Amino acid sequence: MSNELEAFIEYITITKALNKKSVSAYLSDLSAIEKQLEKPLITLESKTILEVLSSYKNKRTLNRKLSSLNAFFDFCYKNKFLLEKTKLRSAKIPKLLPKFLSFNEILTSLKLIDRSSWIGLRDYALILFLYATGTRISEALELKKGDIEDGWLLIRHAKGDKERIVPIAQKAIDALELYLDALSFDKDYIWCNYQGGKLSRVSAFKTTQKYLGVSPHVLRHSYATSLITGGADLRVVQELLGHASLLTTQIYTHIQKQHLQETLQVCHPLAQKEIYEPCEK
Repeated sequence: MSNELEAFIEYITITKALNKKSVSAYLSDLSAIEKQLEKPLITLESKTILEVLSSYKNKRTLNRKLSSLNAFFDFCYKNKFLLEKTKLRSAKIPKLLPKFLSFNEILTSLKLIDRSSWIGLRDYALILFLYATGTRISEALELKKGDIEDGWLLIRHAKGDKERIVPIAQKAIDALELYLDALSFDKDYIWCNYQGGKLSRVSAFKTTQKYLGVSPHVLRHSYATSLITGGADLRVVQELLGHASLLTTQIYTHIQKQHLQETLQVCHPLAQKEIYEPCEK
């Protein structure tokens, strides 16, 4: 590792106090390029770096690495390791609507779950909980029994280490209580595996995949979509989801527009083709 890269890692670890996962991601991205080219990053030309990164076909992966490089070069420029500021342009990614499930699709799948065992009660409660709260699966799996009180959920292990409080629908609370009452383990964590340990991300993924055919994150999108199409304010949804920027939440406005258009087609008399008569000239 070059001296400049070592100084940058120390800076984001101590001065900026980034979490371990973020530091590890920066280190992995930057050290891999140095190792591949066998030269310190600071000595490389932009053209050389882009030639190396051109092998990444996934644009999101590419942009993450470009972001890591730009943060490193910005640090080097501010600390006078570089005389000129280097800025690598990100790749353009087409905006795609997030995948989501309708309430009826989720409800239909929930009916397929056999709730005669505590595992079935857990799977039922987990799916309903994710849809009712919009939590990230990483946040949900870290929850303890004391994090839920009077219909409110305190999310302590949120992305970016920012706590937030969200309300929980009563139906999700009822399902959660039935599951917890059936548990024979006395554990702090809410979501347990069959041995009584904390449920893993892989197991949670298998659960939603088994009954819904999607990842747990799709339930987060479904939560946001239900709120937006139901008329919720975008800033309220931003707060509930824990988005740092409103720009992240704005992707759901496309769904809102689509919903309004569909409502017009169904409800407005002029949209009914069978009764439409052209105006006389």
